[in-house]
Amino acid sequence: MLDKKELVIMSMLRQNSRETLTKMSRLSQIPVSTIYDKIKMHENGIIKRHTCILDFSKLGFNTRANICLKVNKENRDELRDYLLKNQNINSVYKINNGFDYLIEAVFKHIKDLEDFLEMLDEKFKLKGRQVFYIIDDIKRESFMADPQVVELVGA
Repeated sequence: MLDKKELVIMSMLRQNSRETLTKMSRLSQIPVSTIYDKIKMHENGIIKRHTCILDFSKLGFNTRANICLKVNKENRDELRDYLLKNQNINSVYKINNGFDYLIEAVFKHIKDLEDFLEMLDEKFKLKGRQVFYIIDDIKRESFMADPQVVELVGA
């Protein structure tokens, strides 16, 4: 379990992982050395990786969708491996309730996504799929991003 200082540090990283340790220290009243030590201690543990969130539409990728996929058991691992290697797949999740995988796919055009789905149907003999086009991000990656609400985690 994380202590309150660690939770505050994690929430500040969730807000802006590029913030300087000095500014984080000033805002949180936690010494820079403690912040540094806590971050290093949790790398490859709680902190899986440092990354950025892109606006795909500004890069010309205007079609995003969350897609639920159901496949025969014998094709499940092959589909998983294919999805992990595909450059248009942003995220892959193993799920339940009648489906095997939930994927977030990013394409330049709807036609590209539709062609991708047809190929999946043919290649992996999908038993089912549901496509949810993402129109707009309303809230994204904000859980535990507010140091004022770290009590939610129970520290």
